Amino acid sequence: MKILTSDQINKADSYTIKNKKISSVELMENAAKACSQWIKNKYSLKHKFIFLCGNGNNGGDGLAIARNLSKDGYSSLCFEYLVKKKSSEDFLVNKKRLQLKVRTLSLSSIKELTIDKKHIIIDSIIGSGLNRPLDENLKEIISWINKSAKKIVSIDVPSGMFTEYNNENKHIINANYTLTFQFPKLSFMLPEAGNFVGKFKVLDIGLDKNYIKKLPSSFFYNTKKSLKSFFKKYKKFDHKGNRGHLLLITGSKGKIGASILAGKVSFFSGLGKLTICTPKCGTEIIQTSLPEAMLEENNGRDFLSGKFNSKLKTIAIGPGIGTSKSTISYVKSVFKNALSPLIVDADAINIIGKNKKLLDKLPENSILAPHPKEFERLVGIWKNDEEKLFKLKKLSLKYKIIIILKGAHTCISLPSNIIWFNSTGNPGMAKAGSGDVLTGLLGGLLAQGYPTDLCARLAVYLHGSAADIGSKKLSQEAITSADIQEYLSIAIKKLY
Repeated sequence: MKILTSDQINKADSYTIKNKKISSVELMENAAKACSQWIKNKYSLKHKFIFLCGNGNNGGDGLAIARNLSKDGYSSLCFEYLVKKKSSEDFLVNKKRLQLKVRTLSLSSIKELTIDKKHIIIDSIIGSGLNRPLDENLKEIISWINKSAKKIVSIDVPSGMFTEYNNENKHIINANYTLTFQFPKLSFMLPEAGNFVGKFKVLDIGLDKNYIKKLPSSFFYNTKKSLKSFFKKYKKFDHKGNRGHLLLITGSKGKIGASILAGKVSFFSGLGKLTICTPKCGTEIIQTSLPEAMLEENNGRDFLSGKFNSKLKTIAIGPGIGTSKSTISYVKSVFKNALSPLIVDADAINIIGKNKKLLDKLPENSILAPHPKEFERLVGIWKNDEEKLFKLKKLSLKYKIIIILKGAHTCISLPSNIIWFNSTGNPGMAKAGSGDVLTGLLGGLLAQGYPTDLCARLAVYLHGSAADIGSKKLSQEAITSADIQEYLSIAIKKLY
């Protein structure tokens, strides 16, 4: 699924209207019906709706939704705010069709309302057409709504939000749900304003799909639909020899647990064979906790040391290895001698952060999986989300590597100048060991022959999906990295 700019979305609207022989007001009706259906599925007749509409097309959407809901017996109260001097034609058409009185929206008029838990605010003041700062009156209205409303549903985009970058923009409707049209918006994926979106639902309103395919974009949304056909199921005559062999270089004194988490989940991916390279201190723990794995005992007692000399091609390195001098030397030898793309995470990334020339040693298409602080050690601080994405793309392009920047909507930056934002995952994943599980999953898939870009997208999706399943059963607070591993089997079944 592409993520388009507001200008591209407008062009897709215009093209659809011209070539599908559908009027703009009919396209608006499509959007209104899709939103109305979602709202009716979500809320019963006991709820009362307060529509806050601008006098542009987003406001027209709101009035059309109000009309549809009123026909089905829902209580609706409508307000109009003059976002611009001249109302759009489609807004006026829907205002005329509406059998309800439309009041003027002001701070004083909205304050007169008594809002309780039965009331649902429908925000359709501006939407994705915002191209300038809000006026002071609207800022005050938005601030009051955010403080007073119990539930808010925004139509297309929360009012006050730009569709791409928001930097210091804080006057935005704080929605519980956002019903967006045809595509997710870039701003939904980014921490500067993403929290204002709440949960979002992408609704198909009938824009021309062939035209959309032709539109260029460097941002995409990583979904089940985009991955399902690529997943490799077991075949009747498969055996461990053709399901891949992973070398996992992990662990140091006090951090052997990372080896167990990463190692165990690599088997869950469908991997045939696993060898773990770890210091001598981890031998007994690994042999006891993970008997399915073969062990390559490193020369070091508490930390990795010596030089890398394995003949295995698929290597994942980093979880729990520490950053001792002997470990740094060993990691350098791995980078120098590796012939195939590497999976690099955790302390291996921190070692690169202190020795940036090591980036030149990475094989092309290697996968790095930093969290934001680890990424900062690689590229320095950034002022805003736009600069962060610029630095992310620049690093991928320069070294021809894939970077998985972990977080909400984990973004996967490819050397082709494309970024995929992930559709699964939740805040419960922000716990120790979660990254180790992702490393094992990445390594297991890469060893099975997935192309590196698909390996990254599939691992991130399954990792987040397993966490979503676990969180529903246990809660976000209670889920651990071991639970992500446990529920991975269900996540994989859902991808069948």
